[in-house]
Parts: sequence; C-alpha cells; structure tokens
Amino acid sequence: MPTYIVLLGPPGAGKGTQAKIISEELGLPHISSGDIFRENLKNQTELGKLAKDYMDRGELVPDDVTIAMIRDRLARPDCEQGALLDGFPRTTAQAVELDTTLAGFNGKVDYVPYINVPEEELVERLTGRWTCRLNPRHIYNVKTNPPAKPGVCDIDGGELYQRPDDQEETVQNRIQVYFQQTKPLIEYYQKAGVLIEVDGQQAIEKVSANLLEVLK
Repeated sequence: MPTYIVLLGPPGAGKGTQAKIISEELGLPHISSGDIFRENLKNQTELGKLAKDYMDRGELVPDDVTIAMIRDRLARPDCEQGALLDGFPRTTAQAVELDTTLAGFNGKVDYVPYINVPEEELVERLTGRWTCRLNPRHIYNVKTNPPAKPGVCDIDGGELYQRPDDQEETVQNRIQVYFQQTKPLIEYYQKAGVLIEVDGQQAIEKVSANLLEVLK
C-alpha cells in the first residue's frame, strides 16, 4: 500500500525545509502544489493553459483544475510508493477531493503532520526573512540563519532582498488568513485520526527528529 502524507504548517513554520528532509529520509517524492502549477504553466500543458485562462482573468483556479494537476503528478512512476503533499489541500473541500483521488490509487491520507508555531513567533521569523534574487530557494533570516555577509547569498553571491509579502503588515494578514482557512482542515484531519501535531518552536533538527519519529 502506498503511503501518503499531507504536511501542514503556517507561513514561517519551516514547512518547506521539513518537507525536503522528510521526503529524502522516507524516499517519497515531495509534491508541492506551487511547483506543479509552475511546471504546468511552463510546459503549457492543457491543464496549464486552462489554469492560465483563469489567472489571466484575475479569477481563482477552480479546485477541479488543481486536483487534476495533483492527480496527474501522483500517476507518475515515482509515486508508486506514495508521496508527501505540501501546499494541498488548503480547504476541507479539497481534502474530500484528495481522498477520492487517493482511493483511485488504492491509498488514503495516512499522516498529517502539523507544524505548530505561535503567531507572534511567525511574525518575527517572516519579517526577518531575506531571499536570494538568483535563487528564491536560498532563504536567510537575520535572527536564526543570517548570511555570512549582510545582503549577499552565501551560496551563489546573489543579492538578498525582502519580498513584499515578508513585510510586517502583509505578514500579519497572511498568517491570520492561513489560520482562518486552515482551522476547518485541521479539524477534518483530527476527526479522521491522522493529525500529528509537532512543536515548531524547536530547532530545525529537533523538529525533523520529532516528525520522522512519528512517521517511521
């Protein structure tokens, strides 16, 4: 039976970092909804073109288009043993659709780790975050992970900048919206008996160890 994991966590909880670690340790492909969208748009697939039509009109991409992209990705050979989903589902309606999709692959959502971090700490983390212009995956934090040279990426020497959505007013709004939207989803997975809450205030290594302990 394949193993499917849905990783949840608010902006600033370190979800992306932990997803990469868990994926490598468990040998499961890391499926990010953002990556899937970008891939379909870049390759101009039929789903990508359909999504672009909605986006060009300033409309939200419907759930059925998003779930079709997820289904297409899960059908690839590297997902035979399961997958780690990151960024999807975001709502209970999407969670129900995901359950139906996974049933088609003879699977179900087995674990839903939720990295829990208090709102105040999330604001502090995000407003201190700086991103490399050359590679947006290279992210620093002035408090917890500062670059060796201020304003310069340690890896490729790119300029570091603060994204508009990492500024305080925007950060607070993002976090509040996340908690409002995700509360029903958390309750959905609690009732299903698959939610696993992990303290995200710990060091990255400790959070990883806690997650892998319960997942293995």
